[in-house]
Amino acid sequence: MDRRHFLTDLSRLAILCAAAPSDWRLITRPRWVDDPFTLGVASGDPTATGAVLWTRLAPRPYEVDGGMPGPRTAVDWEVADDEAFTSIVRRGRYIAAPELGYSVHVDVEGLAADRWYFYRFRSGEAVSPVGRVRTTPPDGAQTPLRLGVASCQNYEQGLFTALDHLARERCDLVTHLGDYIYEYGARENAVRQHRTVEIRTLEHYRERYAQYKLDPALQAAHRMCPWLVTWDDHEVDNNYANDVGENLMESADQMRIRRAAAYQAWWEHQPVRVPRARSWADLDIRRTTNWGALARFWMLDTRQYRDDQTCGDGSKVVPCGDWDNPARSILGMQQEEWLIDGLGASASRWQVLGQQIPVSPYDDLAGPERRLYMDGWAGYPHGRDRVLKAVAERSANRTVVLTGDVHSNWVHEVHAGFDRPDRPVVAAEFVGTSIASGGDGEDQWRQVPESMRDNPHTKWHTARRGYMVCDVTDASWTTTYREVPFVTRPDAPVTTASVWRVEHGRPGITKG
Repeated sequence: MDRRHFLTDLSRLAILCAAAPSDWRLITRPRWVDDPFTLGVASGDPTATGAVLWTRLAPRPYEVDGGMPGPRTAVDWEVADDEAFTSIVRRGRYIAAPELGYSVHVDVEGLAADRWYFYRFRSGEAVSPVGRVRTTPPDGAQTPLRLGVASCQNYEQGLFTALDHLARERCDLVTHLGDYIYEYGARENAVRQHRTVEIRTLEHYRERYAQYKLDPALQAAHRMCPWLVTWDDHEVDNNYANDVGENLMESADQMRIRRAAAYQAWWEHQPVRVPRARSWADLDIRRTTNWGALARFWMLDTRQYRDDQTCGDGSKVVPCGDWDNPARSILGMQQEEWLIDGLGASASRWQVLGQQIPVSPYDDLAGPERRLYMDGWAGYPHGRDRVLKAVAERSANRTVVLTGDVHSNWVHEVHAGFDRPDRPVVAAEFVGTSIASGGDGEDQWRQVPESMRDNPHTKWHTARRGYMVCDVTDASWTTTYREVPFVTRPDAPVTTASVWRVEHGRPGITKG
């Protein structure tokens, strides 16, 4: 038998086993010694009539299966108009199974559009914290949106103080653009102690998610409102590309096994719908979410389908290797066509690309030579410009790109292509810094003043920690960059670093 087919069949068998647990016992009234809701609650992927409600039973999070006894366990859920739950509008029961890490994903339907609700879970006598969830506006509505944007929260490099502040912003929705966890082992300069080995197995990925989910600031931010979540590389392996790992120490088959474990653990710990996949290694997370007629979110996957980075993963002088090969894609051809066709069909006022790595290039060499970041879209210039050509033709100056990954803030005017400097501006890209990755950071990279002259599309840059808050109306998009001065010790205040505005249908970005 072909080895790859064997591994695919093995993954399918694992999903079949998840649907038919080996332990058929069911506990409907468990007696808890420890709180089973230690990892908190979350909601996500909202629609006009519902959302996904999440929790995971883990009374002892660092033990195998979260310290659960083995049988399937009943979890009751409730959605109410009020925080005291005197007016319950929906309720039901979910069976948490060991094969899925005792995770709970309730896909609630039948709610009213454009409304705030409260939700909670019960199991036996244990009651979860209360979360807030909002349904999206109905089709045709231009209801304003307050959007939070976050990414990159390396637990060992800093405290999640920025998320504590984000939880007080009273956003309608949060997009998390990846690097929710980091797979690394501990480092000598760790702010908070991490595991001492790099994770590769399902149990280790579950344990790492539990470590992050225990953080009070992260739990508070999840309770505030629904999230739209995607992944980047560190949910699996730094800078991985499809089935190629960072250090080339694992074969393609080994990477698919690792990817299956990582993807399953990601799904088990995020408020997202049941996956569409033949196996966990092929989990399809690209999706759209509408905020009425005001905005359509395109949540992209720039890791699973990309061609391997050329010339290595860092910044390289171009041209080099097969950098200029038109066949190379960062999205994969199927996802690329899905996005291009969708942009042409969407009538939403704003098109929002929620994705991981910078779309706009940044040449960090002063002078005629160009040195570009190979892990970003600049490493795939033809695939990038195919997408930007579609933006220019189908959604010019009503498209906003939201980006994470690089642990720093950037504001870019996006051109119809970056092959020529005279291409018109057709979109805005707001790159958000990290929550904790990179430690305290700094106000400005030292090489920027010299190289900014060669990057006229770049309007602003800093490298502190924080998040973005975007206020969206039918007429304008305003992005506020919020920063904390340090994350290596507690109680950092939050300040507004800069504010940028895009007018619908008008090219360019203005400050203030």
